[in-house]
Amino acid sequence: MAFFRPRVSREAEVRYHADQEISRSFPELLEKARQAERTLRDLRAGAADELELRAAGQELDRTLTDALRAAESGQRATFGVKSYDDRIARRKAKATPAGAMWTAEVERLRTLREDNRMWGIPRVPRPVTSIPLTTGH
Repeated sequence: MAFFRPRVSREAEVRYHADQEISRSFPELLEKARQAERTLRDLRAGAADELELRAAGQELDRTLTDALRAAESGQRATFGVKSYDDRIARRKAKATPAGAMWTAEVERLRTLREDNRMWGIPRVPRPVTSIPLTTGH
């Protein structure tokens, strides 16, 4: 009597291969985020105006988001194809050294992005536009 384990779904295989492909760009995206962070710090040190700081803060947010997406893809790909369908396999994979490394990296990037969103992007008041006054209903 043979017992066969069910294969993973075709959707899980497709998502796994897509995540592998996306995660390959992680080092370049992380370097772009580091460069954006350096630019923002240089602008802060040089006492740049609010609009430049806002643009640099938004650029850092965009690059951190891209790096975070690639890191999440790397994390899922490291967990393996079975983890897409099975939460227990996902939990077990998280406990491996590679899984723990990717999980820590994802959490670090999320924290950096949220910190930048709260404190790194200055609020600039919207310009006031004149509203024509009408005297009719």
